[in-house]
Amino acid sequence: MRFEKSLFDFLAALAKNNNKAWFEKNKPRFAAELQEPVLAFVGSVGPEIARVSKHITAVPKKSGGSMSRIFRDVRFSSDKSPYHTHVSVMLRHASAGKEPAPGFYLHLSAAESFLGTGIFQPEPDALAAIRRRIVSKPKEWTAARDDAAFRRVWGELSGESLKRPPQGFPPEHPLMEDLKRKSFVGFAQRLQADVVKPGFLEECVSAWGASGPLMKFLCASMELPF
Repeated sequence: MRFEKSLFDFLAALAKNNNKAWFEKNKPRFAAELQEPVLAFVGSVGPEIARVSKHITAVPKKSGGSMSRIFRDVRFSSDKSPYHTHVSVMLRHASAGKEPAPGFYLHLSAAESFLGTGIFQPEPDALAAIRRRIVSKPKEWTAARDDAAFRRVWGELSGESLKRPPQGFPPEHPLMEDLKRKSFVGFAQRLQADVVKPGFLEECVSAWGASGPLMKFLCASMELPF
């Protein structure tokens, strides 16, 4: 399968007409230009990502699967726009429940598109476990962080960090900048032209596969198989 430019055209139009009347009128377009191709991507990527890890799931369902919802939760937001102007795919670890777990991510919008890998803002217990493993397995951590394939695709790790050393860890630790991280994620930007070209699915799988050492380290920290 491959994505078409019409997916981005729909998202751009939705960004300009973010209201229920427009969306209801354009529901057939939403289904044909966004929902169906994204679900096709999820269905096709499942067998491919299994070659990277059998513990990462790809669930091609309209609701409750790997594809994000188009409807925004506006209950606690000052922005009452009813719809997201992006669509995303989250390939979660099979053990993931309500709490975050390591996984792979794809974000598509008219404004920007990117791939993601790792774990974003883990819960306190998981974050502490990752930090403890960095301390107890420093060589394993630096090998994963500095892996040549990872750096080639993802560059350096991204995400916010604490301003001060986390409680319970020595401030002088040589890996303190990593211990201060709130997330352990990599992002790789993609142009619309990249997304719509043939072979994009395979490119995604290859990029996610290049983050294998990082994912393996994070999963081991949380006592999850990878």
